[in-house]
Order: sequence, then structure tokens, then C-alpha cells
Amino acid sequence: MTEINTKYIELSCNDFIDVVAGKEPIPGGGSVAGLVGALGAALGNMVASLTVGKKKYAAVEEEMEEYIVEIRRVQENLKELVQADIEDFEPLSRLYKVKPKTEEEKRKHERQMESALYDACQVPMEIMRQCGRAIELSGEFARKGNRIAISDAAASAVICKAAMEAASLNVYINTNMMKDKETADRLNGRCAQYIVYYGAAADSVFGYTTSRLMTTVI
Repeated sequence: MTEINTKYIELSCNDFIDVVAGKEPIPGGGSVAGLVGALGAALGNMVASLTVGKKKYAAVEEEMEEYIVEIRRVQENLKELVQADIEDFEPLSRLYKVKPKTEEEKRKHERQMESALYDACQVPMEIMRQCGRAIELSGEFARKGNRIAISDAAASAVICKAAMEAASLNVYINTNMMKDKETADRLNGRCAQYIVYYGAAADSVFGYTTSRLMTTVI
């Protein structure tokens, strides 16, 4: 059995998959979303890297070098969020097991639950934000990057969109259990904004790329 102090991002692909498939609640959907988002960002990074140093793309080389710095940062942030989601969920997981008996214990438990539920929303929200930026950059890579890798730029967008949507579910499951509906509605609203804005951006990259691939010789 894995422990909370396990560095899950350092596991092999096979081991990570096996742990997710097991009976433990961690790593869960948030951590998987973070890892998937990091992979999507890495694809965008690859497209930019394949563009830099090519004569044909000299006009955008400086721009691509700047994007590489940013997409690498996004990629690393998402990798860190894989572990952060596990660590933020752990206090909530412990509270689920508590069975308060007295009225005072119930009130204390409710306060602790509200705080833990809010905290458990923060990493998935950040995963959404990071994936959103990766989606925006994927559009730059698709339109300006190496034509040979245009499909990878679009794959980056749709993979990050899926990771973003998966992360949103980890917000909604926690806000659903909050007693403070005003806070829950605020968090849900922010999720919805990310989904609409960045989802449309990802769809645009996918549409642009599929159109190019179906009508133009690369």
C-alpha cells in the first residue's frame, strides 16, 4: 500500500496506473487530471522545440523560445499539482472517518469539514487554470509552429481540455457537500468560466487543425 509521503510523480507509468486502479482513494481524479495536463503541456512543448532552430520558422523563433519557457513552467506546475492534490485531500479523507457524537463535536466537525472541502477545491482549480494556459499556448503552436507537428499541438489542446474538465469534477464533488452555498456557488462559477472560455479555445484549436489536415498538404 502506498503512503501519503510517496512521491507519486516519481513512480513509473505502470506503477502509477496500478496505484490509481487500486482500493486506495489516492491518487484520485485530481492527481490524474494534473498528470494528464502535464502530458498535454509536454506535447505543446515538443511542437515549440521542433520549431526552434529551423530556417523555415526563423521569423517566429524568438517568440517560440519565450513560449517554451512558459509551457515548461506550466508543465512543471502541473507535475507538482499531482502530489499537492493528494496532500490536500488527506485531511478531508480523515474527517470522513470521524463520527461525532455530541452536539459540540458535530459543530466542530462541520466547521472542519467546511474548511477541508474548501481546501480540497484549490488544487483542482489551479489545475484548471494551468491547463487553460496550456490550451492558449497550444493555439500558438498550432498556428505558428512546425507544420509536421501540427497534430500534436491540437492533441495538446484537447488533452488539456479533458484534464481541465476532469479537475472541475473534483471541485464540484466538494462544493456539493458544502453548507456554505455562497462559497460553493462562487467556486462553481469560476469553474464554469474556465470550462466555457478555455473549452472554446481548445475546440478552436482542434477545429483549425483538423480543417488544415483535411484540406491542405502539410
